Amino acid sequence: MIQSAKENDAPEGFNPVTIGGIYATRSGPLFARWTGEHMLLGFRVQPYHVNPANQCHGGMLALFADMFLSTAALYQTDMARHFLPTISLQTDFLAPAPLGAWIEGKADVLRKTHSLVFVQGLVCADGLPILRASAVFKLGALISDDAENQTISRESAPRASTA
Repeated sequence: MIQSAKENDAPEGFNPVTIGGIYATRSGPLFARWTGEHMLLGFRVQPYHVNPANQCHGGMLALFADMFLSTAALYQTDMARHFLPTISLQTDFLAPAPLGAWIEGKADVLRKTHSLVFVQGLVCADGLPILRASAVFKLGALISDDAENQTISRESAPRASTA
């Protein structure tokens, strides 16, 4: 098990990305990559992410769940980019994630209506499930894809080869 790692130490194929506002950005860095039709989002647990037991803080994992579920809603559907206020977020903590662990989230969009998106996903630490999450997001205002809005382009998170 990794006890400490550089914050930009991500598995092969993951590229740095910026999503969310200042609060979310300061909680990173985050990394993304495409595998099949899923965008995976991840980060390395750093000293500023842990609780007194040197495990990733539940608040950080809940923030991460909100980010990776909403990111899936935006990038794994064919809808225009919207601000997605969180209506509901449920988390089930399954196991701890130690300092230095690689955290990775994978989500599925279950349903999109004219005003809501329903998403569920699983977070793993070094390949072991640690968090189950589901969320409902409201389709808010349309947002542009300019740099000021910190979009993840498909180029910044290239799709993995499916061959």
